[in-house]
Amino acid sequence: MQDSQVAVGLDIGTTSTKAVVFGKGGVILGKHAVDYPLIHPQPAWAEQEPEQILQAVIDSIRHALRKANASQDQVLAVGMSCAMHSLILLDRDAKPITRSIIWADNRSVRQAEKIKTEWDGHQIYLRTGTPIHPMSPLTKILWFKEERPDLFAKAAKFVSIKEYVVYRLFGQFVVDESLASATGLFHLQNRQWDEKVLQQLGIRSEQLSTIVPTTHVLTGLHEHLAIQMGLRSDTKFVMGASDGVLANLGVGAIEDGEIAVTIGTSGAIRTVTDRPRTDEKGRTFCYALTDRHWVIGGPTNNGGILLRWLRDEFAAPEIEVARKLGIDPYDLIIQYAEKVPAGSEGLLFLPFLSGERAPYWNANARGVFFGIGMHHKREHFIRAVLEGVIFSILSVGVALHDLVGPAKDIRASGGFAKSPTWRQILSDVMGRELLVPESHEASALGAAALALYALGEMKELKEVKDWIRISHRHQPHIENTEVYMEMFYMYERVYHKLKDEFELLAKFQTEGRF
Repeated sequence: MQDSQVAVGLDIGTTSTKAVVFGKGGVILGKHAVDYPLIHPQPAWAEQEPEQILQAVIDSIRHALRKANASQDQVLAVGMSCAMHSLILLDRDAKPITRSIIWADNRSVRQAEKIKTEWDGHQIYLRTGTPIHPMSPLTKILWFKEERPDLFAKAAKFVSIKEYVVYRLFGQFVVDESLASATGLFHLQNRQWDEKVLQQLGIRSEQLSTIVPTTHVLTGLHEHLAIQMGLRSDTKFVMGASDGVLANLGVGAIEDGEIAVTIGTSGAIRTVTDRPRTDEKGRTFCYALTDRHWVIGGPTNNGGILLRWLRDEFAAPEIEVARKLGIDPYDLIIQYAEKVPAGSEGLLFLPFLSGERAPYWNANARGVFFGIGMHHKREHFIRAVLEGVIFSILSVGVALHDLVGPAKDIRASGGFAKSPTWRQILSDVMGRELLVPESHEASALGAAALALYALGEMKELKEVKDWIRISHRHQPHIENTEVYMEMFYMYERVYHKLKDEFELLAKFQTEGRF
């Protein structure tokens, strides 16, 4: 990569699409994000408009290049990252007949249970690496077959939002192995669509995109869209991977024992292995990065979205004070948590406000404050929420330990990494040193690095570590770690004791009856 050249990392996320322009050595020259809304037409449904996201892709690249003062001739490549598990049904003319149904959509709870019990779901998980859960396209497609047979019959293609964007940009239906491996339809060993699952669903491989490596290079960008983005029509786009596995690459956690923790809207903890690995207990996922790099770990449903919930529902005074002072209300809220010792003086929070994915894969799980006493004040509740999110991360970390052994170091990314308090809680709970890269744009950086690897500009993926500068290091406070271990054991016991009650309560919340 020459001094004048740039690589663009495009990150199509849950709440926004962001383009980041990187210069030599991974220096950020410019970035731009475009937000878009979540649509909830019914309880437990979560959708987005595909055309809004396509426009966000176009606008974010155009504005990021302008901010970087980079010309179209300087762009070496665009690497693509995207959130997993979305599903769009297209008709014969490749027109959407549904919105993009995202990972947070829980409409297919019944179908997930059917796959688990009637289709031998555990064997499907072991073959595909995707746990059986309403997040996955597998369960969503079955929902359409059973609940909307009219749309199912009309669907010529089942695609993700990334596949739809690529089709609109290049006129090709292709999907990278990384996103394919997150569908529940991809055979990890054969690295092709799982024909047995397709037969059970009643769909054909022709209704899915052609599978390509994450390093696959796309050319032939439609001229009118290239102009809108400020790119040449012969600009190389590299298919890239899912946002989760690219976040590992973007923080440099790609060798044995290196753990990446990402907490944005949701959360995840992941590590890289040299071959596909699944868990006999079904706790973790296994997704492709390259043919020699496989990412195992687990996502949690409830991350920074819970801090937003606290702000919106319980922090009106803080919002007003922050507005007058010209500061971020989140900073004010977290200041309260700093007054409270580790363990929130016996207040435990199970952060399952939108169900839970790993390691329980229980869409019916619900949030719980446990142990409330007269001595607890609002600051205790705030800290308990911060701690509960990290306990959910640790619950997946336990599964990773069982599969690949202890962590050597932990690297953090996502919006939570901006908070020193929250970062220290993570270090204390995990009992390990925490490294925080200077840039929080882990998925975009990973996408750009993978693009350069695909073009031969990097010989080994581990060269990305030369791009990564560590801005903060946190050492665990052992006395806090001891407290958190006891609280975590209680966290797991409370979940298992309430598991059956969650199912009853979820039914009441969605159907109005027990």
